Amino acid sequence: MDKYKLGDMETKFAELIWNSAPVLSGELVRLCENEFHWKKSTTYTMLKRLCERGLFQNSRGMVTPLLSKEDFAAAQSESFVEETFSGSLPQFLAAFTRRKRLSAAEVEEIQRFIDQYQEGEKV
Repeated sequence: MDKYKLGDMETKFAELIWNSAPVLSGELVRLCENEFHWKKSTTYTMLKRLCERGLFQNSRGMVTPLLSKEDFAAAQSESFVEETFSGSLPQFLAAFTRRKRLSAAEVEEIQRFIDQYQEGEKV
């Protein structure tokens, strides 16, 4: 799960890249200077870290995502359920709804996901 756990600044940095991609690394340095008041070396250190985790790549000065924001969120969710609930989605839902009542719209949406899954559609 460590691959998909990001600290606060790593998350903000990843969001900046996803929102700007594809982005030249020099432009990313300028964005980080404006947004986070980082020096060039800080930006490149953080970028290297997230590239090593397989989220982004920096090829010939162009930074692009290897994993979309949505795919990253899905991987984070899968890892959380696996680590915390031994991979059991029903156990996760039971824990989640123990303290939060689902709205009728949320129940409908979940049911729609289940129906689509049973019909073999991609959700």
